[in-house]
Amino acid sequence: MLRICSFFGIVISMYWNEGAHQVPHFHARYGDAEASVAFDGTLIEGALPARSARFVLEWTLLHQAELERNWELARARQPLDQIDPLT
Repeated sequence: MLRICSFFGIVISMYWNEGAHQVPHFHARYGDAEASVAFDGTLIEGALPARSARFVLEWTLLHQAELERNWELARARQPLDQIDPLT
């Protein structure tokens, strides 16, 4: 899993190759909580505390184009770009 961003204690990562989910997504981790999130902000699997989930949704909606680019890079096994944090 490659870390592409972190903010407010939340770590955003993508895997190079993951067969469990075919929909483009990333992983958000806050403490012991983790969730897989689609680029439209839909929760695929897992859970986050409510406040962290709101931050992740806001960040996702701001960075959809960069997430899509990183997804293509990850599928091509290329280095991923860092994405600006939520401030």
